[in-house]
Amino acid sequence: MNTHKIDYKNIYYPPGGILMWIIIFLELLTFGMALVAFVYYGKEQPELFHQSRLQLNSTFGAINTIFLLTSGFFMANAVLEFKNNNRLKSSLYFKLTMLGGTLFLILKGVEYYHKMESGITPETNVFFTFYWLLTAFHLIHVIMGLVILIWTNYGMMKKNSDTGIDDVEACAAFWHMCDLIWLLLFPVLYLIF
Repeated sequence: MNTHKIDYKNIYYPPGGILMWIIIFLELLTFGMALVAFVYYGKEQPELFHQSRLQLNSTFGAINTIFLLTSGFFMANAVLEFKNNNRLKSSLYFKLTMLGGTLFLILKGVEYYHKMESGITPETNVFFTFYWLLTAFHLIHVIMGLVILIWTNYGMMKKNSDTGIDDVEACAAFWHMCDLIWLLLFPVLYLIF
């Protein structure tokens, strides 16, 4: 039974609070501007961008998309179970979410290793400058998201925990932002050019 009522007049009504949504908006704006610049340069140098894109492993990108989308599904279930006062099940979903994020990091690390072994760095060309900057910036967000997940899950499972639904929803909102950013990056970097 859901015992948490939404107070529509409360400034914290958006899941995770208004401040978290301001952060999400600014992050999406930042990534959005970078993607617009990427597309602009891609139209200026279509052959270079096409040949560079062919050097990316779209299978790795697709698998990482599955990892993040699956982890987002588990995060949504973690929130639902927390709202239903089932902290143990919520914690299990938190751990499954973290597993998806960790698998994403491992596969991205393998992809980076292959790029470096092939001599592909940010200095290779403008495509790979964008590739490295955008994916590394996203990777930092995933790492931050994992730290937030670990911290929130730990706090939630403590005896006499003061972790509330706002904390869990803020954690979920940040994690879903990581999912959304990857859903923008993957097709633009790996599929379009």
